[in-house]
Amino acid sequence: MSIKGKLPPVLVVDDEPNMRESIQDILAAEGYGVELAESAELALNMLRDAGSEFFMVITDGRLGGISGYELLKHLKRDWPNLPAIVITAFATPKLAVEAIQNGAADYLSKPFAPEELLHAVERCHERFRLIQENTNLRARTSEVYEVDQIVGDCEKVAEMRQLIRTVGPTDATVLILGESGTGKELIAGSLHMLSERREKNYIRINCAAIPESLLESELFGHEKGAFTGALRQKNGRVEEADGGTIFLDEIGDMSRPLQAKLLRFLEDGTFTRVGGNDERKVNVRIIAATNRDIVEAITENQFREDLFHRLNVVQFRPPPLRERGADILVLAQHFLKQHSFAIGKTTLPLADAAEQKLLSHNWPGNVRELRNVTERAVILETGEEIDAGSLPDFEVEARLRSGGGNGDKHAGIRPGQSFEEAVLEFETGIISEALEKNQHNMNKTAEQLKMTRHALRYRMQRLNLLPGSNEDDA
Repeated sequence: MSIKGKLPPVLVVDDEPNMRESIQDILAAEGYGVELAESAELALNMLRDAGSEFFMVITDGRLGGISGYELLKHLKRDWPNLPAIVITAFATPKLAVEAIQNGAADYLSKPFAPEELLHAVERCHERFRLIQENTNLRARTSEVYEVDQIVGDCEKVAEMRQLIRTVGPTDATVLILGESGTGKELIAGSLHMLSERREKNYIRINCAAIPESLLESELFGHEKGAFTGALRQKNGRVEEADGGTIFLDEIGDMSRPLQAKLLRFLEDGTFTRVGGNDERKVNVRIIAATNRDIVEAITENQFREDLFHRLNVVQFRPPPLRERGADILVLAQHFLKQHSFAIGKTTLPLADAAEQKLLSHNWPGNVRELRNVTERAVILETGEEIDAGSLPDFEVEARLRSGGGNGDKHAGIRPGQSFEEAVLEFETGIISEALEKNQHNMNKTAEQLKMTRHALRYRMQRLNLLPGSNEDDA
């Protein structure tokens, strides 16, 4: 496909049908898409309905109703990055100055040679390209992903960082399986930034956040009139990502019919816009993620097994926070520094009681939940260290865990989990829940669990539920 074929169309505004059609023929012969409006009022409605999805406007200076010069003022105010060319049969130096002052990129007198028009349009094309490049560059620099942003010292996290460094420079398709809040998006962004595609677009789509009826159009685009409300042709996100990476988050929520179309796209990069017949092709790297139990979804016929195998070239499984032991405190200190710097406060250390409270919590929301907890603590704490009182009581979170918010943690062995890991997780859950119910009082917790205080402390140390000190709890 030509570069011009990937551009949004040109909007031509003229009240003379012959002139509209002549300009359309000239531009179409050079591969430009064109849409026509017989008045400035109609053009403004098209711009608003289309979300400003034109790369430039060509308007006559004199129109019935709002003039072309008044239209320029609207464009300058509401669509400042949309270049416009004014054409008129009544050319005067004064009108030319007025047009340029109102934001016109060029000014042509009738009659004009086709080459004059094409030359002016090409200059607008170049301006549009530069604006798009700057926009994409700002988007890439506003969120910089680096593998070193994945904080933690536990063995699983160290292995994951090394795998990211190994897989990132390749074009391998990646599937990330993990609970919500474990850093799946950070993994995907790091993979893109380590690849040869890092100078191209990194497009993210949350498949669960877009209605099923619109997700196909969002991914692959649509043609004008494809459905109610499709007032013009729209490029899909896969076309925006051409040469770069597309991250499909929560892919487990995608409908089976769309899964079949995605499977075809994964084979060779070809697709068809909604309502269209032309087959298109792009070169993108696919990274997908889900927090669903993928085996269960396949068993229940909610996710295609062949799509799973196609996506599962390289698999990442970021561990939940409750399995990362002392990393909880490492991450807490990391977030405390970030939040303190953001609001201009000195970073405070964690009190022993606060460390114990953090370590004994089960973290159903994982790293995202810990980040929110530390932000709350930085805002509320007025003392010399972060005290347990500045942390939440975790009552709602404990109910989520016991009620199965992220799945019942005592339900049995998960796929790929060893017997020893399941037993440790079961024991951690019981002790953490008892501690929270007893406001982290060791004596009451030991009494409830019908064990000695010494035995409880021993088990908590073995399960990394105690800070690294020998002092008693508050």
